[in-house]
Amino acid sequence: MVPMRWNLLFPKDFPMIDGWDVAAANGTAAVEHTDDATDRPAMNDSKLWYLKRCDLFERLTPEQAAQLDRRAAIRSFRKGELIYFPDDESKSVLVVARGRVKIKGITPDGKEYILAFIEEGEIFGELALVSDGPRDEFAEAAEATAVLALAREDLVWLIEQRPDLALQITKLLGLRRKQIENRLRNLLFRNNRQRVAGVLLELLESHGQRNGQGWEIGLRLSHQDLASLIGATRETVTIVLGQMQLDGLIRVRRKCITVLDREGLTEETSL
Repeated sequence: MVPMRWNLLFPKDFPMIDGWDVAAANGTAAVEHTDDATDRPAMNDSKLWYLKRCDLFERLTPEQAAQLDRRAAIRSFRKGELIYFPDDESKSVLVVARGRVKIKGITPDGKEYILAFIEEGEIFGELALVSDGPRDEFAEAAEATAVLALAREDLVWLIEQRPDLALQITKLLGLRRKQIENRLRNLLFRNNRQRVAGVLLELLESHGQRNGQGWEIGLRLSHQDLASLIGATRETVTIVLGQMQLDGLIRVRRKCITVLDREGLTEETSL
């Protein structure tokens, strides 16, 4: 079942982005801060610090930085809370300040399928830049998450000053389209074992970390998450992961997957 939309009340003198309060530079917006890391500023003190962690906004001029910082909105979301729905107006591009966001859809019979995970410093909802149509999917906080919203007109203003930014966004759109096309081919032309191998290799490229025994996938996923990524059932994924572990391809420990034989896993996708 899809969670219901929730209504938000904000002071009348604050402008809005997609129904979000635009937190002024004086830190009026209250944002939940649960991270104990000492190198992070209080979130209501510096939206700009989080914004500059995104590769697209690393080289802002002081004027550009001040404009975005002044007009950006910021909100925190609990795990499982929806950030936007299909058919919501797409007036902004969003940046993950902290946490992780899951982009997903729901089939007519109520099953969830996952399109992508968006990590800290990455943008999502970027189609708002090229289309004023409604959103096409759900965005959900995969864990406790904070998100910055940048109004479409502010990014258009920035792109007019920074043509290189338009090229970077175009590359990002192309990369994400390619990922979805690869996922679709995986779904249509491979069996369940090949699908699992394919998505593990994909996750290895984006979240892999070399350790003493192999390559650990840094993204903590449940069997249900993997099932939603490949269009299978949780039971099927559990069986396939168990077989791969017996074959010495991977090791699974409490949502942590380590690839022990990367070459062997690659061969699985071409069987």
